Amino acid sequence: QVQLVESGGGLVQPGGSLRLSCVASGTIFGINAMGWYRQAPGKERELVAQIRSGGSTKYADSVKGRFTISGDNAKKTVDLQMNSLKAEDTAVYYCNAHNPLRGMDYWGKGTLVTVSS
Repeated sequence: QVQLVESGGGLVQPGGSLRLSCVASGTIFGINAMGWYRQAPGKERELVAQIRSGGSTKYADSVKGRFTISGDNAKKTVDLQMNSLKAEDTAVYYCNAHNPLRGMDYWGKGTLVTVSS
């Protein structure tokens, strides 16, 4: 099994910044991508950003230029630096790890990000 532990959520004013961190433990062999998803009240969970083992990244259009994902493939950690936060970024953010060898996606418990004045 794989355990994902997130940290770094909280309350921030519009225009502010937050950094989310996630570390994977357990049977991490085979994980080739890690990322962040979010789910706002009444909405479906959506991809925010993902980084693959080779270093390639992808972002949701809504966060491009504001959020930056980074990670350590060997340690299986992933961070999300969020700048210029907007009220619409308010959501529960979930860390994700993908293992194609097992055909599995693993999820953290989520961390709440609230952007409000």
